[in-house]
Amino acid sequence: MGEPFEGRWWAGRSTPINREVAGPRCARFGAGRFFLLVTARVFPSKQWMPDFINVIILAVIEGITEFLPVSSTGHLLIAEKWLNSHQTDLFNVVIQSGAVLAVIPLFSSRFHQFIYRWRETATLDYLLKIMLAFFITGVGGLILDRRHFKLPEELMPVAWALLTGGILFVAVETLLREKKLGGQVTWTIAVAVGLGQLIAAVFPGASRSGSTILISLLLGLNRPIATEFSFLVGIPTMLAAGGLKIFHAFHHPVADAPHENWGMVILAAVIAAIVSFVAVKWLLRYVQTHSFIAFGWYRIAFGGLLLIYIFH
Repeated sequence: MGEPFEGRWWAGRSTPINREVAGPRCARFGAGRFFLLVTARVFPSKQWMPDFINVIILAVIEGITEFLPVSSTGHLLIAEKWLNSHQTDLFNVVIQSGAVLAVIPLFSSRFHQFIYRWRETATLDYLLKIMLAFFITGVGGLILDRRHFKLPEELMPVAWALLTGGILFVAVETLLREKKLGGQVTWTIAVAVGLGQLIAAVFPGASRSGSTILISLLLGLNRPIATEFSFLVGIPTMLAAGGLKIFHAFHHPVADAPHENWGMVILAAVIAAIVSFVAVKWLLRYVQTHSFIAFGWYRIAFGGLLLIYIFH
């Protein structure tokens, strides 16, 4: 008899697969189960990996997904479970801040406008709308913080959020295919974007950029302007949230909190910044001529695979 099918790779043990029993087991558990077992064999527990490799992988994932409408929080949660490498909130916040700071040069013309032409009516109007969206998110975020809200760390809500967001993207893009969208950010859009960021803060996997871009599209804003406004609102929002968490970590440390390896944190932040710069530069070009439907199908496929994995 071959070795039994036992052990789960997410618990830190590889799953042995014996050719003598692979066929019968495949028939017994189905193709989906067999695929997961093969994946477990090809990608066993990552406990053998050096810490710096885990850190690099997480930094690359953060850099790619922070501004893309696919949820960086969800991807990091999945990656940490896959790598069996749980990181502190401070680590995640610092690398997120690195990814955010890196994209500021991509909006240099906008920031030049805000600094040197802020008295112009159009500039002041746009800047006030960013501030309004940021204010709404900030107030909601402070309320959540006062209530000690903490994101769930289970995969189930991430899978459903990815799947739901993907279906909505495909549906909305299909609905808007023949429609001409506008290029003016309204006060209604600014309020909706602020609320959209709160939705993403509460539901891991919803994606901050995904939620705000989707809402802006539904309210008639074209893709390039919706993407730019979402990112410009996200910069102060995420930096403020990151700064608050860093402040709490240093001035109100949690008892028995693990020691932070700042060398690894800085390495991850730099890598996340470089990758984020490249990813956002690509996305800003992409949305000039493409819709978000590809991201919708990606979310559907990823969320569906996660649900298959969870229920098996």
